[in-house]
Amino acid sequence: MLCPGCRHPDSRVVDSRLSRGGRAIRRRRECARCGRRFTTYEQVEEEPLTVRKRDGSSEPFERPKLLESIRIACAKRPVSRSDVEALVDEVESTLEAADEREVDSLRIGELVMMRLRSLDQVAFVRFASVYRNFQDTTEFMEEIRELVRRAGYEAAGQVDMFQGDEGDDEE
Repeated sequence: MLCPGCRHPDSRVVDSRLSRGGRAIRRRRECARCGRRFTTYEQVEEEPLTVRKRDGSSEPFERPKLLESIRIACAKRPVSRSDVEALVDEVESTLEAADEREVDSLRIGELVMMRLRSLDQVAFVRFASVYRNFQDTTEFMEEIRELVRRAGYEAAGQVDMFQGDEGDDEE
């Protein structure tokens, strides 16, 4: 590593610590020639994650893009910025743990919806309506029915307004 002051190639490591949640090592170095101290970071070089879109095209995974789509779904809801950041961290960790370098956008959407469902149900429905590209109110109502069914409210008789003409005899 070249010293940023005198460009000398020799330095010694003075201190090493884990950084960035254990994903990097921070090293304090001292130049052998001029004595200047500087910091370097060492991290595993990973192949970037690629997202395979519905139309078959691919693009690099962009965390800011995912954050923004979730923030929009959570607008004016009691969901903090740190909750959204944590949700994206969980999704990223899940994708990295899968050890695949290309992932379907559908998989990412499902991971987000699974976490949003328990974080905020209104944000979940907002995200699902865009993600699943609902074409009419019937599809929208089906998603709400499923959300309500999962929450167990139908059994308590609190959601009669969602009973459609087709009847819900499947249970």
